[in-house]
Amino acid sequence: MHCPSCGAEVNANSTFCNQCGANLAAAPVGGVPPAPPAARTSGLSDNAAGAIAYLTIIPAIIFLLLDPYNRSPFVRFHSYQSIAFGVVSLVAHLVLGVIPVIGWIAGVFVSLAFFVIWLITLFKASRGEWFKLPLIGDFAEQQARRT
Repeated sequence: MHCPSCGAEVNANSTFCNQCGANLAAAPVGGVPPAPPAARTSGLSDNAAGAIAYLTIIPAIIFLLLDPYNRSPFVRFHSYQSIAFGVVSLVAHLVLGVIPVIGWIAGVFVSLAFFVIWLITLFKASRGEWFKLPLIGDFAEQQARRT
């Protein structure tokens, strides 16, 4: 199956195109044959850029500013989600850090949970999946779709 927007090959059960982020559920069946996908001659693949965006907030910001990554809805989505996840993580750790004993103990478990979630998002992005975290993912998707 090919994406009707960019022509990239996608799985038959995909809801979004991994290349351009087009919604495949709303795509018309049949019709015009897909255009050949635009090949990137240099730089990172979208999957690699999406995964690198989760390493720290700095690459995520760079990908939002740097061409051609800032034109890819997939990279923009993972960059925005990475930034939002980092902010939520920071706020949670600050709040738990000021609560004596119980907050510090809870902070250990929250840190472990955030680490596991971070690994999952990093892995999913590297595989080309649009893995949305609750609430954060909706915000990231809205931002990624804006032009």
